[in-house]
Amino acid sequence: MTLAWIGGATAVCVACAAVYWLFLSPWSQVFGAYPYRGERRDRVVALTFDDGPNEPYTSQIARYLAGKGVRATFFQVGRCVERFPDTTAELAAAGHVIGNHSYAHAFHAYLVPGRLAREIARTQRILAVRLGRAPALYRSPWLWRQPMLLRAVRRQALQPVSGEFCHAFEVFQPDAARIARRAVAKTRPGSILIFHDGFDGRGGNRAETVRAVRLTTEELLRRGYRFVTVDELLGRPAYQG
Repeated sequence: MTLAWIGGATAVCVACAAVYWLFLSPWSQVFGAYPYRGERRDRVVALTFDDGPNEPYTSQIARYLAGKGVRATFFQVGRCVERFPDTTAELAAAGHVIGNHSYAHAFHAYLVPGRLAREIARTQRILAVRLGRAPALYRSPWLWRQPMLLRAVRRQALQPVSGEFCHAFEVFQPDAARIARRAVAKTRPGSILIFHDGFDGRGGNRAETVRAVRLTTEELLRRGYRFVTVDELLGRPAYQG
């Protein structure tokens, strides 16, 4: 193994880390404001759920949260809403906030000019039919951000929202206790925690996430945390108009 090879490998790793930080990290603000937490000192946290609705798991989470008096924010994929429209309406009726999470949750949408804006607009129309009003909050799949994306979001009067993943591998369903331990360790006043009640807009088994939500919520309640929706945390409207 030569020094040139080591230097080249190091350069590749640095470049990959830089790309991740700029375009995918929960914390990057390089291309514009993309809030990942609220500026709070009191013990409040926002639970958020991506890639749903996905039954029966979305409703299992909702029933648990209802029993605890907790309201959350669900960033939903348009084609999943078409699959489970009643779930979306039931979440909103229970006091949860619904946000836009694209139509197809497809990475190539970022690469085709105009595709992203059309996906956002299509999901806005689908959600407006189910909710009687259009969301004002948007989260991009994989938290991807770039100038074109943020311009498209703001042209549609949407507030982009980031957050911190409860566990780096939660989408692959490790043991619920591991997910919960990591989620609790990450939580600070003003945190926005990201769980997945679906997967890539395709559904799938989310049983460990359901269990992890219960464990995380119980522990944060024990530590004196209060749960709010993203719009409350950021001081932004949840819906347009």
